Amino acid sequence: MKTARHQAIVQLIRQHETLATEELASLLHVSKETIRRDLSALQTQGKIIRLHGCAKSIKRENRDSGDPFNARLKSHHTSKADIARQALQWVNDGMVIALDASSTCWYLAKQLPDIDITVFTNSERICQELSKREHIQLISSGGLLQRKYACYVNPAIVSQLKELEIDLFVFSCEGIDKEGTLWDSNRYNAEFKSLLLKRALQSLLLIDKSKMNRAGEIKIGSLENVMQVISEP
Repeated sequence: MKTARHQAIVQLIRQHETLATEELASLLHVSKETIRRDLSALQTQGKIIRLHGCAKSIKRENRDSGDPFNARLKSHHTSKADIARQALQWVNDGMVIALDASSTCWYLAKQLPDIDITVFTNSERICQELSKREHIQLISSGGLLQRKYACYVNPAIVSQLKELEIDLFVFSCEGIDKEGTLWDSNRYNAEFKSLLLKRALQSLLLIDKSKMNRAGEIKIGSLENVMQVISEP
Protein backbone atom coordinates (compact mmCIF):
# COMPACT_ATOMS: atom_id res chain seq x y z
CA MET A 1 0.00 0.00 0.00
CA LYS A 2 2.81 2.38 0.88
CA THR A 3 4.64 1.60 -2.37
CA ALA A 4 1.51 2.31 -4.40
CA ARG A 5 0.99 5.60 -2.53
CA HIS A 6 4.59 6.61 -3.18
CA GLN A 7 4.14 5.93 -6.90
CA ALA A 8 0.94 7.99 -6.88
CA ILE A 9 2.69 10.88 -5.12
CA VAL A 10 5.54 10.93 -7.67
CA GLN A 11 3.05 10.81 -10.55
CA LEU A 12 0.91 13.63 -9.11
CA ILE A 13 3.94 15.84 -8.50
CA ARG A 14 5.17 15.22 -12.04
CA GLN A 15 1.78 16.19 -13.43
CA HIS A 16 1.47 19.37 -11.37
CA GLU A 17 5.22 20.14 -11.02
CA THR A 18 4.59 21.46 -7.48
CA LEU A 19 2.01 20.35 -4.92
CA ALA A 20 1.40 21.44 -1.34
CA THR A 21 1.44 18.86 1.44
CA GLU A 22 -2.22 19.59 2.22
CA GLU A 23 -3.20 19.05 -1.43
CA LEU A 24 -1.46 15.69 -1.56
CA ALA A 25 -3.10 14.59 1.69
CA SER A 26 -6.52 15.53 0.33
CA LEU A 27 -5.98 13.86 -3.04
CA LEU A 28 -4.76 10.60 -1.49
CA HIS A 29 -7.13 10.66 1.51
CA VAL A 30 -4.40 10.33 4.14
CA SER A 31 -3.15 12.57 6.92
CA LYS A 32 -0.60 15.34 6.42
CA GLU A 33 1.74 13.49 8.78
CA THR A 34 1.64 10.44 6.50
CA ILE A 35 2.38 12.62 3.46
CA ARG A 36 5.29 14.27 5.25
CA ARG A 37 6.82 10.85 5.99
CA ASP A 38 6.23 9.79 2.39
CA LEU A 39 7.86 12.95 1.03
CA SER A 40 10.85 12.51 3.31
CA ALA A 41 11.35 8.95 2.03
CA LEU A 42 10.91 9.96 -1.62
CA GLN A 43 13.34 12.83 -1.22
CA THR A 44 15.95 10.46 0.22
CA GLN A 45 15.44 8.24 -2.83
CA GLY A 46 16.02 11.23 -5.11
CA LYS A 47 12.54 11.06 -6.65
CA ILE A 48 11.21 14.46 -5.57
CA ILE A 49 12.50 17.70 -4.06
CA ARG A 50 10.91 18.61 -0.76
CA LEU A 51 10.43 22.27 0.09
CA HIS A 52 8.74 24.06 2.98
CA GLY A 53 5.08 22.96 2.90
CA CYS A 54 5.25 21.40 -0.56
CA ALA A 55 7.16 19.16 -2.94
CA LYS A 56 8.22 19.61 -6.55
CA SER A 57 9.17 17.39 -9.41
CA ILE A 58 12.76 16.68 -10.38
CA LYS A 59 13.31 17.57 -14.03
CA ARG A 60 16.78 16.34 -14.80
CA GLU A 61 16.39 17.09 -18.48
CA ASN A 62 16.31 20.89 -18.15
CA ARG A 63 18.52 21.21 -15.07
CA ASP A 64 17.06 24.60 -14.27
CA SER A 65 14.26 24.17 -11.74
CA GLY A 66 15.91 25.79 -8.75
CA ASP A 67 14.18 28.39 -6.63
CA PRO A 68 14.91 32.08 -7.36
CA PHE A 69 17.47 33.76 -5.13
CA ASN A 70 14.87 35.96 -3.43
CA ALA A 71 12.81 32.91 -2.46
CA ARG A 72 15.88 31.13 -1.05
CA LEU A 73 16.82 34.24 0.89
CA LYS A 74 13.59 34.01 2.88
CA SER A 75 13.78 30.26 3.53
CA HIS A 76 15.34 29.21 6.88
CA HIS A 77 16.88 32.68 7.09
CA THR A 78 17.57 32.54 10.84
CA SER A 79 19.40 29.23 10.55
CA LYS A 80 21.39 30.46 7.55
CA ALA A 81 22.52 33.61 9.35
CA ASP A 82 23.61 31.55 12.38
CA ILE A 83 25.47 29.04 10.20
CA ALA A 84 27.21 31.88 8.34
CA ARG A 85 28.28 33.41 11.65
CA GLN A 86 30.04 30.16 12.61
CA ALA A 87 32.01 30.30 9.34
CA LEU A 88 33.61 33.64 10.25
CA GLN A 89 36.25 31.92 12.40
CA TRP A 90 37.69 30.36 9.22
CA VAL A 91 38.39 33.77 7.64
CA ASN A 92 41.73 35.43 8.41
CA ASP A 93 43.74 38.40 7.14
CA GLY A 94 45.48 37.87 3.83
CA MET A 95 43.28 35.00 2.66
CA VAL A 96 41.80 34.55 -0.79
CA ILE A 97 38.30 33.11 -0.36
CA ALA A 98 35.67 32.15 -2.91
CA LEU A 99 31.94 32.41 -2.18
CA ASP A 100 29.21 30.83 -4.27
CA ALA A 101 25.90 32.50 -5.12
CA SER A 102 23.93 30.79 -2.35
CA SER A 103 21.76 32.76 0.06
CA THR A 104 23.79 31.35 2.98
CA CYS A 105 27.00 32.81 1.55
CA TRP A 106 25.19 36.13 1.12
CA TYR A 107 24.50 36.06 4.88
CA LEU A 108 28.19 35.35 5.40
CA ALA A 109 29.19 38.29 3.17
CA LYS A 110 26.98 40.61 5.21
CA GLN A 111 28.86 39.59 8.36
CA LEU A 112 32.41 39.65 6.96
CA PRO A 113 34.65 42.14 8.77
CA ASP A 114 36.26 44.81 6.60
CA ILE A 115 39.73 43.29 6.69
CA ASP A 116 42.53 42.65 4.21
CA ILE A 117 41.14 39.67 2.30
CA THR A 118 40.32 38.92 -1.33
CA VAL A 119 36.86 37.58 -2.19
CA PHE A 120 36.14 35.88 -5.51
CA THR A 121 32.47 35.22 -6.28
CA ASN A 122 29.90 34.59 -9.02
CA SER A 123 27.17 36.20 -6.92
CA GLU A 124 25.65 39.51 -8.01
CA ARG A 125 24.24 40.12 -4.51
CA ILE A 126 27.52 39.42 -2.76
CA CYS A 127 29.26 41.85 -5.13
CA GLN A 128 26.70 44.49 -4.20
CA GLU A 129 27.19 43.84 -0.48
CA LEU A 130 31.00 43.78 -0.49
CA SER A 131 31.36 46.80 -2.75
CA LYS A 132 30.66 48.84 0.40
CA ARG A 133 33.85 47.59 2.11
CA GLU A 134 37.11 49.53 1.80
CA HIS A 135 39.65 46.84 2.65
CA ILE A 136 38.18 43.77 0.97
CA GLN A 137 39.48 43.23 -2.54
CA LEU A 138 36.51 42.03 -4.57
CA ILE A 139 36.84 39.95 -7.75
CA SER A 140 33.70 39.05 -9.69
CA SER A 141 33.63 36.07 -12.03
CA GLY A 142 31.74 38.34 -14.43
CA GLY A 143 29.95 37.04 -17.50
CA LEU A 144 26.26 36.70 -18.28
CA LEU A 145 23.94 37.57 -15.40
CA GLN A 146 21.31 34.93 -14.62
CA ARG A 147 18.79 37.15 -12.85
CA LYS A 148 16.71 34.30 -11.43
CA TYR A 149 19.69 33.04 -9.43
CA ALA A 150 21.51 36.38 -9.08
CA CYS A 151 24.68 34.76 -10.39
CA TYR A 152 27.13 35.33 -13.23
CA VAL A 153 28.01 32.65 -15.79
CA ASN A 154 31.43 33.02 -17.39
CA PRO A 155 32.75 30.41 -19.87
CA ALA A 156 36.27 31.81 -19.34
CA ILE A 157 36.29 31.16 -15.60
CA VAL A 158 38.91 28.38 -15.86
CA SER A 159 41.39 30.84 -17.37
CA GLN A 160 40.42 33.43 -14.79
CA LEU A 161 41.19 31.06 -11.93
CA LYS A 162 44.70 30.39 -13.23
CA GLU A 163 45.63 33.79 -11.78
CA LEU A 164 44.13 33.00 -8.36
CA GLU A 165 45.08 30.59 -5.62
CA ILE A 166 41.94 30.07 -3.56
CA ASP A 167 42.69 29.39 0.10
CA LEU A 168 39.10 28.67 1.08
CA PHE A 169 35.94 27.96 -0.90
CA VAL A 170 32.74 28.52 1.08
CA PHE A 171 29.50 27.25 -0.42
CA SER A 172 26.10 25.70 0.14
CA CYS A 173 24.16 23.15 -1.88
CA GLU A 174 20.69 21.72 -2.47
CA GLY A 175 21.34 18.57 -0.49
CA ILE A 176 23.61 15.74 0.67
CA ASP A 177 22.37 12.20 0.10
CA LYS A 178 23.18 9.19 2.27
CA GLU A 179 26.18 8.31 0.11
CA GLY A 180 27.74 11.73 0.70
CA THR A 181 27.05 13.04 -2.80
CA LEU A 182 26.53 16.80 -3.00
CA TRP A 183 23.63 17.99 -5.17
CA ASP A 184 22.43 21.28 -6.60
CA SER A 185 19.30 22.44 -8.40
CA ASN A 186 20.60 24.41 -11.39
CA ARG A 187 23.56 24.01 -13.70
CA TYR A 188 24.78 27.62 -13.44
CA ASN A 189 25.70 27.39 -9.77
CA ALA A 190 26.58 23.69 -9.97
CA GLU A 191 29.33 24.24 -12.54
CA PHE A 192 30.90 27.01 -10.43
CA LYS A 193 30.82 24.86 -7.30
CA SER A 194 32.25 21.77 -9.02
CA LEU A 195 35.13 23.79 -10.40
CA LEU A 196 35.96 25.55 -7.11
CA LEU A 197 35.78 22.29 -5.15
CA LYS A 198 38.61 20.99 -7.33
CA ARG A 199 40.65 24.22 -7.31
CA ALA A 200 40.47 25.47 -3.72
CA LEU A 201 43.03 24.39 -1.12
CA GLN A 202 40.16 23.72 1.31
CA SER A 203 36.38 23.90 1.18
CA LEU A 204 33.74 24.74 3.77
CA LEU A 205 30.12 23.62 3.31
CA LEU A 206 27.36 25.66 4.98
CA ILE A 207 24.10 23.75 5.07
CA ASP A 208 20.96 23.62 7.21
CA LYS A 209 19.53 20.34 8.47
CA SER A 210 16.59 20.40 6.05
CA LYS A 211 19.06 19.52 3.26
CA MET A 212 20.53 16.44 4.93
CA ASN A 213 19.72 13.05 3.31
CA ARG A 214 18.36 14.90 0.32
CA ALA A 215 19.13 14.44 -3.35
CA GLY A 216 18.83 17.04 -6.08
CA GLU A 217 19.17 17.29 -9.81
CA ILE A 218 22.86 17.87 -10.54
CA LYS A 219 25.84 16.28 -8.82
CA ILE A 220 28.50 18.80 -7.84
CA GLY A 221 30.94 16.63 -5.93
CA SER A 222 31.44 14.49 -2.87
CA LEU A 223 31.55 15.17 0.85
CA GLU A 224 35.08 13.74 0.71
CA ASN A 225 36.17 16.96 -1.02
CA VAL A 226 34.94 19.12 1.89
CA MET A 227 37.15 19.91 4.88
CA GLN A 228 34.34 20.99 7.23
CA VAL A 229 30.54 21.01 7.27
CA ILE A 230 28.82 23.71 9.31
CA SER A 231 25.16 23.26 10.21
CA GLU A 232 22.85 24.02 13.11
CA PRO A 233 23.89 22.77 16.57
